[in-house]
Amino acid sequence: MPVQDWDAFDVLVVGELNMDLILNKVEGFPELGKEKIASEMNLTMGSSSAIFACNIARLGMETAFCGLVGNDDFGNTIVEQLQQMQVNTQWVQFDKNRQTGLTAIIRQQDDRAMVTYPGTMNYFSSSHIPDEAFQKARHLHLSSIFLQPKIKEELFTILARAKAHGMSISVDTQWDPAERWDIDWQRLFAAIDFFIPNEAEFKYITSSPTVEDGFAKIGAAARNCTIVVKCGEKGARYLQQQQSATITGFPNKAVADTVGAGDSFNAGLIYRYLQGAPLKQCIQFAALTGAVSTTQPGGTQAIKNLDTVKKIAQEKLSISHLNEFTK
Repeated sequence: MPVQDWDAFDVLVVGELNMDLILNKVEGFPELGKEKIASEMNLTMGSSSAIFACNIARLGMETAFCGLVGNDDFGNTIVEQLQQMQVNTQWVQFDKNRQTGLTAIIRQQDDRAMVTYPGTMNYFSSSHIPDEAFQKARHLHLSSIFLQPKIKEELFTILARAKAHGMSISVDTQWDPAERWDIDWQRLFAAIDFFIPNEAEFKYITSSPTVEDGFAKIGAAARNCTIVVKCGEKGARYLQQQQSATITGFPNKAVADTVGAGDSFNAGLIYRYLQGAPLKQCIQFAALTGAVSTTQPGGTQAIKNLDTVKKIAQEKLSISHLNEFTK
């Protein structure tokens, strides 16, 4: 594998790497002792972190990834695909003793079920992140905390290392398979700049029936952290300095796949944030990249570059007011 040695980065992504096996148009969800037929299948690089990295890189941010894969075909495929999508992989390491993880995603109508074999995700830790990675980048993005036990255990050590080098930080914890949601949330909000869960995750995290109730519970604990809650095609709700509002989304009437839409939203948000855009424009662009992602399967197929995003927005989503929030 070629070594990429760049001098500086806009974004450092630290997180899980795995393959996605996506089964679409399934006759029905699996039942014990029975077999179902899928009409479509896609095997591609997956993981929330990788989808984010690829899409923010192709939007134009210099992006590096730090992660761990097995020394196997899946691991090689992931690194090759990251490089093809303009992501620097000099800090992706190979574990000779463990396998690369895989997530099987079963989509049926507008819902989905997922089963993940963690593989190397269980062993990736702060020790795999060199100081050089923090020194060379200006923003850190972390995702899928609950799928990475060592990263979860060492979360605040990693955040402190990033802050010591002046980095801004965004976190999307993603779903907790154990549904314990056992992170010190107040401490997390005090340590980061953006928290970007989806609506269901945020309600569980705050034990609240609505997003607004969750905001009320958090209150001053998030005074230094902007919380953006992804609400699908409805858009997003945000809380910044105890002020909240809704940003309208961009519905797609012909959804090809929702896998990676939330990660694409994250990429759009941080892309505009690092350009210095106002928060409202950041979230509007995030809603756009999330919607554009759903026009192609797999999470990384639709966003080729900024021009492609604009073209899809106009031709497939009928959005005409792009100049208000794109750059």
